[in-house]
Amino acid sequence: MTTTVVWHPACRKHYGGAGHPERPRRIEAVLDALHHPNLETLITWVEGAPAERAALERVHPRPYLDSLETIAAAGGGALDPDTFLGPSSWESVLASAGVAVGAVERGMAEGTAFGATRPPGHHALADQAMGFCFVNNVVIAARHAQALGCARVLIVDWDVHHGNGTQALVEADSGVRFVSLHQYPWYPGTGAADERGVGNVFNVPRPGGLPRATYVRDLLAAVDSALAGWSPDLLLISAGFDSLAGDPLGEFTLEPEDIAQWTAALRERMAGRPVVGVLEGGYRLDLLAAGVSAHVRALA
Repeated sequence: MTTTVVWHPACRKHYGGAGHPERPRRIEAVLDALHHPNLETLITWVEGAPAERAALERVHPRPYLDSLETIAAAGGGALDPDTFLGPSSWESVLASAGVAVGAVERGMAEGTAFGATRPPGHHALADQAMGFCFVNNVVIAARHAQALGCARVLIVDWDVHHGNGTQALVEADSGVRFVSLHQYPWYPGTGAADERGVGNVFNVPRPGGLPRATYVRDLLAAVDSALAGWSPDLLLISAGFDSLAGDPLGEFTLEPEDIAQWTAALRERMAGRPVVGVLEGGYRLDLLAAGVSAHVRALA
């Protein structure tokens, strides 16, 4: 079996400033790793298309999107202390969201897919950029899937940081369930266990430094709770690799083989229904490459 990797060259164009951890080399490291000869028979490559406004506006209000486009056209600017929109960043934002949409379409058609998205998205709120994120790729993908007939969508987020934007955007929608394992307390400060939405939010806040098997077990236990009496049509994974041991922005202890174990276990629980990974964080290039490779191999 193979899996499809969706990518777009414009994802390299976003530049957040000298020394910024969310740098163009991240997506280059991901694509280089996935082009390794050991993976070539497992991957079908598809170049995505920039997201259309209609897909973005299912999640983000038009004035907010207009403001991002205007700021980029004027040369860029800081949107918060961590999040800088450069003059070419809007092209990357559209490309990244389009990659997520394309990955959903391929996953629905073929069973699995991975979207090599950059910049990431899970911190983006409806009308606020934060945490390196401008638009929420995984929620844009979920809304696109719903428009194509997937009424029930499960989102699992294993980035070391809580996907506060994703939670805020879906917590009133009983058709979406959101499971997040994240370091707590940590940026952005959200993701407590008692944040439940309409009963569709399953947060797993954990401190750094625990045995890796604890994180593996606890995420899958939360997924099983989310699946109790509920059967999703599609699984979207916010695949952040800053949860790997040694990443400079997190203190989890996971290894690439744990990513592979999670991916395989989630595919088993979905029992042939589509599973789509969407890239989020990961800031040490060798770990990012190893984690993505393990995830994509397990998808295939």
